[in-house]
Amino acid sequence: MTSIETVRGRRVWDSRGHPTVEVDVVLDNGLLGRAIAPAGASRGTREAIDLRDGGDRLGGKNVSRALASVNGPIAAALRGCDVTDQAAADQALLALDPSPLKETLGGNATVATSLAVLHAAAAAAAKPLWRHVADHYGTTPRIPLPEIQIFGGGAHAGRRVDIQDFMIMVPGATSFDEVMEITNEVYFAAGDIMAQKGKLAGVADEGGWWPMFDSNEEALETLVAAIEKAGETPGDRVVISLDIAASEFRKDGSYRLALEDRDMDSGALIDMLGGWLDAYPIASIEDPVGEDDVNGMVEFTRRFGDRVQIIGDDYLVTNAKLVEEAAKAGACNAVLVKVNQAGTVSESVETFKAARAHGWGAIVSARSGETEDTSISHLSTGLGGGQLKVGSFTRSERMVKWNECLRIQDEPGSGSFVGGAPLAGTWWGKKQKETA
Repeated sequence: MTSIETVRGRRVWDSRGHPTVEVDVVLDNGLLGRAIAPAGASRGTREAIDLRDGGDRLGGKNVSRALASVNGPIAAALRGCDVTDQAAADQALLALDPSPLKETLGGNATVATSLAVLHAAAAAAAKPLWRHVADHYGTTPRIPLPEIQIFGGGAHAGRRVDIQDFMIMVPGATSFDEVMEITNEVYFAAGDIMAQKGKLAGVADEGGWWPMFDSNEEALETLVAAIEKAGETPGDRVVISLDIAASEFRKDGSYRLALEDRDMDSGALIDMLGGWLDAYPIASIEDPVGEDDVNGMVEFTRRFGDRVQIIGDDYLVTNAKLVEEAAKAGACNAVLVKVNQAGTVSESVETFKAARAHGWGAIVSARSGETEDTSISHLSTGLGGGQLKVGSFTRSERMVKWNECLRIQDEPGSGSFVGGAPLAGTWWGKKQKETA
């Protein structure tokens, strides 16, 4: 048995300049596993809570309490544990913190530790992390289809536009490298169009352009123009993906589009989004209504679930039980998997498997506050889920994850690029089948 000798936490800094938690898991043979906790700006109310210090210092975001959790009770509980038993290690974390949202230890403490254990186990097995994940969970590795932000909005760009992410996917590409090349052309075409029109304010949290649009739909119009300027036909190789993040602008049962100075109920929002689906080549849409708008999510799925991927993020918060409830209710057909929403690797994989058991899509995702940690590139590949959402095409904390996928793609046994397979059930996939 390869056992855990020590667990050490330290404070490091994320892409927004805020403190976060890094954990080293050192084995009895001297091998090391290391991981860093990300942090989200747009957060579901039912996701694991980052433990912060509060007060005036560092804007209340210091993590000394979370580090105390790692270096105290967590280190004591994991010392001597078999590093190859991820479920047991994660269960030890859960036993220390029975609170539903991990507010005792801190989700930032547990996720960094859980991921570090996974890395240490891969090191002990002398395998790349993606291979260890595939072997440990009995999955078939595949190189994922990226979902890449072109414009940032919502909580990622000072709420300059209400919709949080305007993204593209390239399901018509034949390799991960080809996706990167096409995205480069679209990304910089979008920047040129915005600069020419005086609509460019800078770069948002996740590396996408920070827009100065006069309406939310202007972003869609500009994105279509950028795809065309890049020499592509919208809806052919390149499609649009949206993260509405509707919980961010829902209050007292109403949705407030501040940019357009209008309020709407759930039905009106669904109708507006349905109009966008008719007018633009949108193949995927995330959190189209608020996390507490269950009837709205069911209705949106009823109307559009046979033509577009409908992802639950704030609505499902990487929780297998919520996936089961949503599937039973007829809400969503895909889940976003964010390890720090759940707080441990085991809970995240449980959610992934629950989604796949229902024939759903499963998209491994980064957060807006990120680091040089590349764990999710390996998780996405190793689990074979087929989709990865990291952010945009600039900023090193984003590009390090895309570049890691390029490296993994060159490794024997990592699987072929999935291409458009994850979108087979959308209008895009049906169109490809008809024209094949």
